[in-house]
Amino acid sequence: MAELRPGIFVELGSALGAAAELKAREALLQLGAAAERQAKINASSGSHARGTKTPARPGSGPAIISGTLRRSLIHTEPLRVSAGWEARVGTMPGQVPPYSRNSTSSRYGLALETGLRNGATYPFLGPAVRFVRVIVLPQVMVAVFRSGWPHL
Repeated sequence: MAELRPGIFVELGSALGAAAELKAREALLQLGAAAERQAKINASSGSHARGTKTPARPGSGPAIISGTLRRSLIHTEPLRVSAGWEARVGTMPGQVPPYSRNSTSSRYGLALETGLRNGATYPFLGPAVRFVRVIVLPQVMVAVFRSGWPHL
């Protein structure tokens, strides 16, 4: 049996905190990658040429016209911020389709997600986040936080 000496709980807490920081970053990295993958799947409801009727139904993800929106979807590396860790998933700034230099993929993606002029929505990012929250998060938490904890 180990002797309880002064400072042992501070030492154990520090080791536990350091391990948790690394695991939190790894979990967030996996969640960001999963959200990006799912958003790309959601943004691929068929395909059609520009100016022709979309095969996508309102309420589902958009169909591919040029592929710019799907290619522009990215996730960032987790960064340490004052409140914990942060990673972002969304469209890469400045990406434009070959047929229009006036509209970036981020502006187009926002319109699809929140509503076009006719009111139809073709959400792809929101459903990806919900999928990750409900399906992927529990799996990642078990995989990352239940394995490899240091034996203190």
